[in-house]
Amino acid sequence: MLQEFNTRFSNLLLSLSDAIDIASPQIASHQMRTAFLSWKIASAAGLPEGQIEKIYLAALLHDIGALSLEDKIQLHAGFEVTDVDTHCVLGEALFDLSHLLKPAAGIVRYHHKPWEAWHESIDSPGVVESQIVYLADTIERSIVRDTYILHQTDELESKIASLSGSEIHPDVVGTFFQVSHQEDLWLDLVSPRLYSLLLHHGPFRGVKIDQDDILSMASTFRHIIDFKSRFTATHSTGVAESAAMLSRFFGFTESETTRMTIAGYFHDLGKLAVPNSILEKAGKLTKEEFEIIKQHTYYTYTVLSTIGGLSVIAEWAAFHHEKLDGSGYPFHVGADRIDVGARIMAVADIFTALCEDRPYRKGMGKRQIKDILVSQASKGLLDERIVRILLENLEEITTKVKSEQRVSRDIFEMKFQKVKNCD
Repeated sequence: MLQEFNTRFSNLLLSLSDAIDIASPQIASHQMRTAFLSWKIASAAGLPEGQIEKIYLAALLHDIGALSLEDKIQLHAGFEVTDVDTHCVLGEALFDLSHLLKPAAGIVRYHHKPWEAWHESIDSPGVVESQIVYLADTIERSIVRDTYILHQTDELESKIASLSGSEIHPDVVGTFFQVSHQEDLWLDLVSPRLYSLLLHHGPFRGVKIDQDDILSMASTFRHIIDFKSRFTATHSTGVAESAAMLSRFFGFTESETTRMTIAGYFHDLGKLAVPNSILEKAGKLTKEEFEIIKQHTYYTYTVLSTIGGLSVIAEWAAFHHEKLDGSGYPFHVGADRIDVGARIMAVADIFTALCEDRPYRKGMGKRQIKDILVSQASKGLLDERIVRILLENLEEITTKVKSEQRVSRDIFEMKFQKVKNCD
């Protein structure tokens, strides 16, 4: 039996922030760097700790509303070639889905609102917070990544000075200049050890969250993962629900079943690094495209395994394309390394995927799904026990999964697809 677990909130936030930006070297650590600058500016301004934490929280995940890899890269490239407001609206909606993130939702909504568009005092709630993230985000996007940072600081400072009074409030600009003369600020900003610095010295470093809070964050991230594409808009919901039900039928405790739900929500976390052009391709993937797909479980594992206390969840989530005979990917582990939780996840993922419409096929019927699962079990790829439990309870599992997926689909269509279509 697994013991109750918790983890450091900062650890979870930093790893999830890293997951969003891991997709491309063009945007790597963008949100983490923005959060670092926001934290330093807010601290120099003498803001209360709670307000600093809220700014930091918003900055660490401020681009979660840019759902696809293509959106993220285009946004980072320049606002003149992309819409800015949509990802802010979607980001706010995603923050609202978790009680842990909700306090910072307004900052995410307005982190691209220039000072000249505000008709309130800088001391009004939400204004200075949004302006600090605005400045930090502007700086980070302006950094040339293949040029030594201290050779850029004069130009970066000049850019911020030119925005004072128009895009950024003069007080926020002034606070930035209080710290911008410090070489260590810039060196820390681009350091490959920034994650460690923020983990051990940044906001929330002493805050621990329990299983229910981790579930809340995982639930929000399933939507970030799934809402990349209408074809996957309810996939993680379906995998998590079917995996949870299989766990109960297998005899898992409620705590273990909750942990399986968390793993199900996170299992495709690495797909944040996969372009939508591949995920939504109507035809058969080329060998090169499939090699790109294969990285997603690797990233799921590497991100989740950096979060203290989530090592078991990392394996349950990331091993869903491994096979008992070692022929799966990307780790090629075999039966001796794949525990019951990971075996359940593998069956849940295949079952859910077969039920769903994809760009290249319609969802399959029960007879076809049964034949595929039985065939893979008979070949020693899937655990026969898990497949048997699924088929023995197929009606109940299918009904519950479809019910949960309808809820997720409603959120997607009402809060997200509607916003994107109105763009």
